[in-house]
Amino acid sequence: MKVPRLAFVAYPSRDPQLLGIMRSAIQKSNTAQGLVQFDSWEFNDIPGAPLISPILEKIDDSCFIVADITFLNPNVVYEVGFAIGKGKRVFLTRHRHSAGDRDMAGRVGIFDTLGYFEYDDADVLAHRLTTPIDATPLSFSLKVDVQAPAYVVEPPEKGAAATMMTSRLKKARYRYRSFNPAEDSRLSAVDAIRQVAASAGILVTLEKEQTRDWALVHNLRALFVAGLADGMDKPLLILCPDGYDAPLDVRDDVKPYRHPDDIVEHVAALVLELTDYLQQVEPPSAKVTTSLQRLSFGDPTAENEMTTLGAYYMHTDQFGRALRGEVNLVVGRKGSGKTALFLQLRDRLRADKRNVMVDLKPEGYQLIKLKEDLLSYLTEGTRQHLITAFWEYLLLLEVTYKVLEKDRVTHKHNHELYERYLDLEATYKVENFSVEGDFSERLLMLSNRIATEYRARFGDESNTKLTADDVTSLIYSHDLRALREKLSDYLYTKQAVWILFDNLDKGWNTGGVDEIDAIVLRCLVEAGRKIERDMAKRKHVLHCIVFIRNDVYELLMKSSADYGKDMRAVLDWTDADMLREMLRLRLVSGIEGIADDVSFEQVWRDICISHYRGEESAAYMIERSLMRPRNLLKIFAHSKGFASNFSHVKIDESDIEKGLRAYSQDLLIELDHELNDVFPAVPNLLYSFLDAPSEVSAAQLREIICVGGAPVDAVDHVLGFLLYYGVIGLHTEGGVQYIFDVNYDSKLLSLRAARQGELARYVINPAFWPALGIAAA
Repeated sequence: MKVPRLAFVAYPSRDPQLLGIMRSAIQKSNTAQGLVQFDSWEFNDIPGAPLISPILEKIDDSCFIVADITFLNPNVVYEVGFAIGKGKRVFLTRHRHSAGDRDMAGRVGIFDTLGYFEYDDADVLAHRLTTPIDATPLSFSLKVDVQAPAYVVEPPEKGAAATMMTSRLKKARYRYRSFNPAEDSRLSAVDAIRQVAASAGILVTLEKEQTRDWALVHNLRALFVAGLADGMDKPLLILCPDGYDAPLDVRDDVKPYRHPDDIVEHVAALVLELTDYLQQVEPPSAKVTTSLQRLSFGDPTAENEMTTLGAYYMHTDQFGRALRGEVNLVVGRKGSGKTALFLQLRDRLRADKRNVMVDLKPEGYQLIKLKEDLLSYLTEGTRQHLITAFWEYLLLLEVTYKVLEKDRVTHKHNHELYERYLDLEATYKVENFSVEGDFSERLLMLSNRIATEYRARFGDESNTKLTADDVTSLIYSHDLRALREKLSDYLYTKQAVWILFDNLDKGWNTGGVDEIDAIVLRCLVEAGRKIERDMAKRKHVLHCIVFIRNDVYELLMKSSADYGKDMRAVLDWTDADMLREMLRLRLVSGIEGIADDVSFEQVWRDICISHYRGEESAAYMIERSLMRPRNLLKIFAHSKGFASNFSHVKIDESDIEKGLRAYSQDLLIELDHELNDVFPAVPNLLYSFLDAPSEVSAAQLREIICVGGAPVDAVDHVLGFLLYYGVIGLHTEGGVQYIFDVNYDSKLLSLRAARQGELARYVINPAFWPALGIAAA
């Protein structure tokens, strides 16, 4: 007689009805005396004994595990990740008739990309459990990315703790990849597994859920990743605020912090473990069974592919103009490739040791503090004067800092540099900046100093007018003229200075951008121009380029007298063949032994079916990408992930269908946030289209917008936004036209719609159909 194999069952206990169903199903399954014996976590709840150890041992001994996700219990989520990390098949279940945490699961991500079985009652569940379950685990490679060996799960709002954590990681000179909710609204299980498997160290935070509505979503993601890390035996750091009641499964492993110094110590300990891990013999790779699982094509988020992007980056005309210093702004929609251009431009210019490269990416909340503590009290004219002075001072300080950092060793062995270096260093140290901190810390330090001095001198008076002397005394700790002179003298030993500024819009609050944000952007651009002109007079080459979202730029600058004067590189994609080439370069780079000049069609037919629902499969994906490279990569990544999970030789129709459904949910959440940034008066606007027809009349569209909460007098304005973002298209004689079909000129669509009047017909972009439950016409 065969000894039954063990299968561990994890489920939450908070709902009595669900608890009864799970207990009954387990009892019935075990009574059937099948080949699998199901072992509940409750059987291991022995008074006086540690609960977590036997649970993890049972998971390790199981042929597969069953986990119920009707309600998202933090411990169960951790155990799912742990089991996957241990190379176990995880069979997920959900009660069909319980709402449970279905909405929460949609926000978190993870589980819909793994798939789950829905049951009606204990009998249905017991029948499925006693039916053979494929115990084949997900296949993944354990090859570590030695160039970026750390992986970080960032919270939606990055406060002081998360900033300190990544700052200390940078200071340890370890590059890291990250999940950033500002870039990806949901965490894909496939991506999380890949990222953890490629890491030598994983860092997550747990946040207090009582004070932040996003904290539970973040914590569930963090616990899943923590489980993966523990399952794969990877060095792991779980930070949490002192006094936080951590889930039982990780209670003994979390590292509490009360002060920033606590975080410094915790990260330092993790770095030592990470270093030891890298120095060990490379871990054995899990068996990779298909070419798809071996295929690497980069990451939809450019920050996560800094070390590999150069191998397949597509050199566009916009990149060439930026490289020649012909632009002072790079604008593009989210996912259009701004960060990729930023990284490639930085790496190309930094390769020439004669250049000084100053790349600035504030974390976000530093500018919010300056805005709340100071800028809201000033008159508009004073704001412009003060903010321009602030940016000019900060940029000069950052150039000085970078020069001193770059030549910290070199100047000691170069008589031409030595005296100049000491003079410049002495002048710079007046501000008392930390020589070890990163830009975010220095920006916060300067913002705090200015805000503190302002409040000490002027209190909370509103509409304050400052004189030129007031601004000078508030902003400058240095003799600015002396700093300029010393810096200029030193720059004669350099070829060119490049200042690249990204992430400015991440410093704005979630209530939408406003007048002060417009001034902040305009003044940054003007400060960059002013420094360029000043340095040009002194025969120096200096270029300052600001990277910002196109929609935010147009919203903030269209009413400005400077609108149109800026030299811009616009990253708007209109040609489907360009997106094909972008994807081809990545695929060719990821396949060993293939010629660089192989055509897209030759590569594509080996990894994906040629047609889907009667359309060429690549074209089908591109049409649903809103002509954004990141979206196309996400569709492909989701589809490839499902194909790999089921060991398919190539991506088939079912993989594309599931991939598009997961992508559509991501897109709905991300674009709804994007719309809310620039039009906060109508939150959750896109959800108003739930279960709507795929094609609507002008009257129906206005009704949907009104139901979504838009005031009657704002309906046409909202309609224009929907056209601008590609959410809807207009029926014309030549077919449906979206914003990218008219070279992103929304006026063309608006005028054509106005001519059609009430006869106008609008089509909801099919990219949103799966998430909104919209059926094709």
